[in-house]
Amino acid sequence: MKLTYNSTRPDLKIAEYGRSIHQMVAHCVSIEDREERNKCARSIIKTMGNLFPQLRDVEDFNHKLWDHLHVMSDFKLDVDSPYPKPEPESFKTKPKKVQYPNTRIKLGHYGKTIEKLIEEVLAIEEAEERQKATISIANLMKRTYVVWNQNSVKDVVIASDLEKLSGGKLKLENPEEDLEATNKVMQQMGVNKKPQRQNQRKGQKKRRKKRN
Repeated sequence: MKLTYNSTRPDLKIAEYGRSIHQMVAHCVSIEDREERNKCARSIIKTMGNLFPQLRDVEDFNHKLWDHLHVMSDFKLDVDSPYPKPEPESFKTKPKKVQYPNTRIKLGHYGKTIEKLIEEVLAIEEAEERQKATISIANLMKRTYVVWNQNSVKDVVIASDLEKLSGGKLKLENPEEDLEATNKVMQQMGVNKKPQRQNQRKGQKKRRKKRN
């Protein structure tokens, strides 16, 4: 029995469909009778659709299947498709380059979203509404900090960071009253102090052993 390996076989045009579908397409191309070739093509389209049933409700799903069929045949398949045969050049065009944001984040653990929210709060003109929004953004900052630090954080730190990010325009007069309790925030965000305490104890034991 002669063994064959994928390394010796032709490359797959669309790997998601697998080797078997590509072999079906190659057979379809080789069929001389047009009516039989059309039947074969429709059967392959049905099989291709069964591979991705979750995409049946996607717009133009069948159109994409027929396009893929032509791609896998290297555009050699001549059948009566319900859609225009795609041009090979349309699949050679490279997608547009996605611009990567290069704006500087002032405090990385808060991210750019917090900075944008602070800008929106600064745009609020009504004083009472603005103060409520300030407290809300400060509590969001506290939750974000706790998740990042995996430990507790002092309310004065959040108040100080808020002032820095807002250019001194947003302030908390009473951080301990305005912000949610740290224990409550840690519980909400699934952060526990115990693992860190255990790590500290392990570190202390190691230092004692070295001294001895």
